[in-house]
Amino acid sequence: MVAVAQHPNIELMTYSEVVRVTGYIGNFTVTIKKKAKYVDWSLCTGCGTCWEKCPSKKIKDEFEMNMSNRTAIHKLFPQAVPGKPRIDAANCTKLTSGKCGICEKLCPTQAIRFDDKDELVDVEVGAMVVATGYDLIDWQNRYGEYGYGKYPDVITSLQFERLVSSGGPTAGKIKRPSDGKEPKKVAFIKCVGSRDDSKGKSYCSRACCMFTAKHAYQVKDKIPDSEAYVFYMDVRTGGKNYEEFYQRALNAGAKYIRGRVSKIYPRGDKLILKSEDTLLGRPMEFEADLVVLATAMVPNQDALDLAKTIGFSTDKDGWYQEAHPKLQPVETFAAGVYLAGACQGPKDIPDSVAQASAAAVKVCGLFSKPRLAVEPMTCEVDISKCSGCELCVPICPYKAISMKEIMERGMHGHGPFTRQVAEINTSLCQGCGACLPACRTAALNLKGFTHEQLAAEVDALCI
Repeated sequence: MVAVAQHPNIELMTYSEVVRVTGYIGNFTVTIKKKAKYVDWSLCTGCGTCWEKCPSKKIKDEFEMNMSNRTAIHKLFPQAVPGKPRIDAANCTKLTSGKCGICEKLCPTQAIRFDDKDELVDVEVGAMVVATGYDLIDWQNRYGEYGYGKYPDVITSLQFERLVSSGGPTAGKIKRPSDGKEPKKVAFIKCVGSRDDSKGKSYCSRACCMFTAKHAYQVKDKIPDSEAYVFYMDVRTGGKNYEEFYQRALNAGAKYIRGRVSKIYPRGDKLILKSEDTLLGRPMEFEADLVVLATAMVPNQDALDLAKTIGFSTDKDGWYQEAHPKLQPVETFAAGVYLAGACQGPKDIPDSVAQASAAAVKVCGLFSKPRLAVEPMTCEVDISKCSGCELCVPICPYKAISMKEIMERGMHGHGPFTRQVAEINTSLCQGCGACLPACRTAALNLKGFTHEQLAAEVDALCI
């Protein structure tokens, strides 16, 4: 990220969101809302005095998966670019009650701005790359039998990732959230919400097998006398050196048990897992100090709103829909809009990087051409038949239809007059044909597939 921030041709707009998109390929106008940070980043040096002295220190840190606290003024995460803070308006005493203001008094550069407001900025762009990432499934409401919220030692893989990180809440030491003790038995449960038509998602989240193997290996590496157990349905290691790493975790002492966990409940300071071993064909009861859940990947919670704003489709699970799964894997049905990363579906890091590189090449290829090639099978309007009813405008999923006024000469002594007719933007039209049934006057046709052409084709085949 530092290299990106220092690149002369890249302008970063952090802590911002897209609220409106108009135009078409090569001529987009994007309205971006720069959220109020209450800190003037042009003056701020990121010295840290403000968050060190802030009295509001008991706010749950979202980056640390709520396993530690932060202050009301803080950096979103340690490696944030730029490395400067923002004020959480919902938890800042000054903004909620008018009291405090210690950060403003102590800031050596006078960078605190409590009167800061959201700002809307219009940017002209030729293409867009969408990389909204993913969220974790809301499994606590679907899998209450696992006791999330009731049992603090039942955590997600992301929470475990923060535990083993040297910059995490425990400085890289694996500790139980309940009492801070080092766990000796750690159970990993895969496919929590994935490959489950009854309560979760039918698809595989792809990355879970490998990061669970990594976590099991880390447990054995950081706590040599510990035991790591992985409850799984299947082990999928389809990637370069993936199978080798899985074998490495097995050789380190990780034990894999094929079977779903049906229930988790406490017994003393331990957690009891009720499951089965499908390979041996017998039920089992397992005792663990810490349980880690590999939860399903789902689309970002704001992904659907953004898709509606830009004007492209999603699949039944809410993932962004590519134009073609094989021939156009990074393109959308909206010309000039490309996909990268887990917004299109569950992906691990190598696949996300590869797709991002492909999207970047697509954009470069688009800008390198003197002329733009569009889909030849687009809609056209017979203005002599168009009544200007506008029924086709809301039907078009690509916002390719608009209305325009034309001048008519008039007849029988009636002077010239204006009327409105439909107009097709061929840069946006994808030739889906959704507008044709809506046209009551049959003024709309697909190029090459007019009623007359189709009738002639039928006559030629039948005669």
